[in-house]
Amino acid sequence: MNLLGKLQEATQPAVAPLCLDPLMARIAEQAGFNMGYVSGGALGYSYGVSEALLSMTEIADVTRRITQRCGLDIIVDVGVGFGDAVHTARAVWELQQAGAAGIELEDQVAPKRVSHHRGIEHLVDVGYMQEKITEAAAARSSDDFLIIARTGAVKNESFDHALDRLHAYHAAGADVLMLMPESDDHVAAARANLSAPLATITSMDHAHKPRWRDSGWNLIIDPFTAQVLSVQAVQQAYTAFTRDGSSGADLRALFETYNVLDEMAGLSELYAIEDRTTERE
Repeated sequence: MNLLGKLQEATQPAVAPLCLDPLMARIAEQAGFNMGYVSGGALGYSYGVSEALLSMTEIADVTRRITQRCGLDIIVDVGVGFGDAVHTARAVWELQQAGAAGIELEDQVAPKRVSHHRGIEHLVDVGYMQEKITEAAAARSSDDFLIIARTGAVKNESFDHALDRLHAYHAAGADVLMLMPESDDHVAAARANLSAPLATITSMDHAHKPRWRDSGWNLIIDPFTAQVLSVQAVQQAYTAFTRDGSSGADLRALFETYNVLDEMAGLSELYAIEDRTTERE
């Protein structure tokens, strides 16, 4: 079953956690997730730049590394498609080839502006976004490749404008519609007014709360929990060491995890090849 079918048949919202590299993706898979999300924002933070400055090549390379080493359905944040409809079409070619199961495309201006991190977003005309969605859908080699259309109109225009935009995006060929509702009334109204599967961005810890589950939403994308938890842990350990001479870690537990990292990363299959082909002394 393709990703769209999985979303439509699920009895509660599916969750796509952050996957920034193959190890993180494999951990998600081993924990029981069946999809993951390559976030432009999180990748930009990891590289010390804004996602607005990331290239298509960088995004595709990360995606390819992840899909090569895990079995998750990977949804990729392509931001504004790296330009106009032509650039968006090529992004679809590249991400399909990299093994992605789908992309998320948003209606901000191109090139995307760094200030979106501060909540300042500049949206394109509806017709312009429709053209990008139509060409993205036409560029895919299989209808199984998911096109998620995201609008920032709730915050930057109005909730009603967001609904209008998403109706137009669905008509243009988007499979899943994404918005960020600001109240329970928005959550219910979006489901009542939009026939396509619905997605949003929030913490995975909210995914199975009645707000989303009972309103019939289909997909929760969490682009930040894993990165924030990692940053907090490293920040605490480094600060504690420079202040106290100790990271404060439980060394026994630390080495227990370290000693199975090779297993988590999938080195067992490489060990097997080496065992079959390399003489042991």
